[in-house]
Parts: sequence; C-alpha cells; structure tokens
Amino acid sequence: MEIHESAEDYLETILVLKERTGQVRSIDIATEMNYTKPSISVAMKKLRENGFIEMDREGFIKLTAAGYEIASNIYNRHKVLTSFFVSLGVDEKVAAEDACKIEHDLSEETFEKIREHAMKAAGQGA
Repeated sequence: MEIHESAEDYLETILVLKERTGQVRSIDIATEMNYTKPSISVAMKKLRENGFIEMDREGFIKLTAAGYEIASNIYNRHKVLTSFFVSLGVDEKVAAEDACKIEHDLSEETFEKIREHAMKAAGQGA
C-alpha cells in the first residue's frame, strides 16, 4: 500500500510524542504539528481506517505494528539525515528542517549510501 507523505508525518509525530510523553491524543498532534484539531481528526480517522493506528475510548492513540514500522523508518531516516547534514557543517535547526523535506522522497539506495558514508565518517563502519 502506498502511503502519502502527510500520513508518514502524522505517524512519525505520534511516535515522537509517544517517546517524549508516554501517551498521545489528537490535541497533542495538533499542537506539535501546528494544525487544527479538525484536520487532525480527519487524518486520524483515515489512519485508523487503514490500520495504522488504534484509538481507545479515552482518545489515546497507539500505533499498530504497520504504523510503527512506517513511523520508525521515517524517524530513523530523519535522524540519520539530520546528523549527516550537521556533520557537513549545516546548522542543526536547518539540518532538521531539510531532513524533514527529503526523508520521504529519497530512494532507499541513496539513503543507504548516505547512511553508510555517515557511519564511515563517524568511524563506525557500515
């Protein structure tokens, strides 16, 4: 199933918020992403219908296995790319913004080569 960039961003945000606070509600996502609550509600409904999240009766959101896989993949790309750009001398805030822009569109081949290069540069091997 093809998933859109916006859905990847929502899933990544859910993962980050869960790690940061331990629990996630729609309002937390709206605040974090600076979106309106109604737009988040629509997005969460679509993610739930597609099997990427579950929501309990209290409104707490949990990633399903499929949602977690996508979220962790995107978040990993974000962290690797941000770190790589910082190692090139890019300001950390700019690096994070740029990583967010390309983390969805970069081919797996190119991402792996960047990751390998970054690991070698850090002396960690591939």
